[in-house]
Amino acid sequence: MSLAKLASIVAAVVLLQGAASAQSLDYAYFKTKVEPIFLAKRTGHVRCVVCHSERSNNAFKLETIAPGGKFWTEEQSRKNFEVVSHLVVSGDSGKSLLLLQPLAPEAGGNAFHTGGRQFATKDDPNWKTIARWVNGPPAK
Repeated sequence: MSLAKLASIVAAVVLLQGAASAQSLDYAYFKTKVEPIFLAKRTGHVRCVVCHSERSNNAFKLETIAPGGKFWTEEQSRKNFEVVSHLVVSGDSGKSLLLLQPLAPEAGGNAFHTGGRQFATKDDPNWKTIARWVNGPPAK
């Protein structure tokens, strides 16, 4: 293979990788569909926000809702979006800690997670909602 051909292949790979990593996560979808999941009470589990507060000792730190408040302010939601975005691989739910940590190991989740298993399977509607956000809009 010629050096010029090899260089063009490498350039194409770099462009493809850049396009994949440039895929953006949808803030509006996060705020309306994903963020409420962190507040939801599920039978047998504590709400995500209980263990994942600003004072938690992990990478998933959600903003503290004001006393008497029911949801985050716009500024807090944007901060939550920023933090949570670092826990996903945009376009690849199979590599995203946000989805793997709370998923039962027998369903493909990480074996080591000190919190409970919020999702028994990938068929859980909340797991699917988060996965849709991570994977982005379907290809046209």
